[in-house]
Amino acid sequence: MEIVGLVALGALVYLLASAAQAITGFGLALLAVPVLIPVVGPVPAVVSSVLVSVVLCSRAWWRERSDVDTRLTLRMSVAAVLGLPLGLVLLTVLSEAQLSVMVAIAVVVGVLVLALVKLPPIGRVGEAVGGFTSGALLTSTGLNGPPLVIAFQAAGLEPRRFRATLQATFLVQDLVAIVGFLVVAKIDATACWVALGGALGVPAGWALGDKVFGLLRPEVFRRIVLAGLVATACSSVAMVLR
Repeated sequence: MEIVGLVALGALVYLLASAAQAITGFGLALLAVPVLIPVVGPVPAVVSSVLVSVVLCSRAWWRERSDVDTRLTLRMSVAAVLGLPLGLVLLTVLSEAQLSVMVAIAVVVGVLVLALVKLPPIGRVGEAVGGFTSGALLTSTGLNGPPLVIAFQAAGLEPRRFRATLQATFLVQDLVAIVGFLVVAKIDATACWVALGGALGVPAGWALGDKVFGLLRPEVFRRIVLAGLVATACSSVAMVLR
């Protein structure tokens, strides 16, 4: 695909993905990676999602920094950094289908837990497991949201604090992941051109999604978050079956 086509593709896909993330707090990679893989391949799709996420999350974090649970962000980020190298190894040695199956299973279990059980606080050990898993999934599939969503839902964060803390945590993970991608030479021209288009689409997408977010009641927000997790599982299964 020509450069102009890659930029245009990135702008359209990430505009929609940014709107989804503004509404639920996550969803950038959920929407973008499955759509981009058939066009540009799995590695550029994953890498571009991390590059665009830095742009989106840095803007969102700055605007909503007063709502961020800083201590929770730090705890989850430290655990995630430990998981990032594992994700890089998985990205190198496992097939796309194997990775997708892992994600689908993890997300389906998470959805069932959230839908059927009112989660108590999961404690420091649970946070560490969620953070580590999120880091490993970020560098292997780009889909690092579900473990964080489960942990933050269990922490009982109200919607605005939930969204702001997610963006801050994503930002820390993404910055470290980019260093990892550079070390293993996974950032190529295709990923960069798609990410450039994505960066152009982010402001409009977030503004659109933020308007919808402002209209949501807490119980509606929870249902949308659950729907987003279900969609993550479905997209992972679709990647396996395609």
